[in-house]
Amino acid sequence: MPAAPGLTRVLTRYADGRSELSLDPDLRVFVSDLVRPYGLPLREDLLAEGVGHAYEELAAGLLAEALGPDEPADVLIQAFDSPDVRPGAPTSLALSRSCAGTPTALALCDQGTAGAFAALRAALAYQRTGVARRAVVVLAEQTALHHQPPEPVTLPDRHCAVVLVCETLPGEELTVRQDSGAVVGRAESAESVESLKSVESVAEEVRRQAKALGEGAAVLLAAGLEVPGLDAVRVPAGQPFTGLWSALAERLPGWRAERRPVLLADFDPRLGVLSTLTLRAGPPS
Repeated sequence: MPAAPGLTRVLTRYADGRSELSLDPDLRVFVSDLVRPYGLPLREDLLAEGVGHAYEELAAGLLAEALGPDEPADVLIQAFDSPDVRPGAPTSLALSRSCAGTPTALALCDQGTAGAFAALRAALAYQRTGVARRAVVVLAEQTALHHQPPEPVTLPDRHCAVVLVCETLPGEELTVRQDSGAVVGRAESAESVESLKSVESVAEEVRRQAKALGEGAAVLLAAGLEVPGLDAVRVPAGQPFTGLWSALAERLPGWRAERRPVLLADFDPRLGVLSTLTLRAGPPS
């Protein structure tokens, strides 16, 4: 098969502690300006303690580990769900200076857990159009939210960054799909039966894609995604945005050595978006 965009490297790194930027007085000013129109209170305790991590600090060293000085990137896409602690700064531009080349730098947010898949789709599109030979996706999440959200949100247990490197691989088939429109709910009345049907349709679609990969496929499911009857690895809760990809970084080398096709699946119930990645390995190196 001809060379096509593939996933050559996936690296992950956790961090403890905080960044000094979490004590920057401009952080309070910036967050205050953002939430004032919505009447949301600040988390004065977190601002006083200096809690949180800057995404540039989380990911810069990991980028240097993923790409050597003779491996320039053409495009870098940063995706996140929980906000950075660096006030108002374009972190994707800062990260673009942490790898060789002068990559076009983009950032993607406000898409929940679907954002990681959307960033990867964009990276592959750059490659398929010939604009980029090597595309890099940086995923990051940190534990602090410096304002009170209007409704409960799930924050990660630890600061974490993941780097995915997309390059051409002979024979590899990498496909990212995103389907929207599903609604999750409980069947408390006849009107809500359609909600349960959509939950079942999400599980059925994941089973269908796993079956299409053939016997022996490795399936990795995000925390909270239930697919009864499917032999799969479930990612533990605690890292809502990066957990699935950290698990891929850990397991992909072994699955590749075993020549197993791979399916990743995640469902964001807030947006009703099912995101999947299928990967068929190329020839042995």
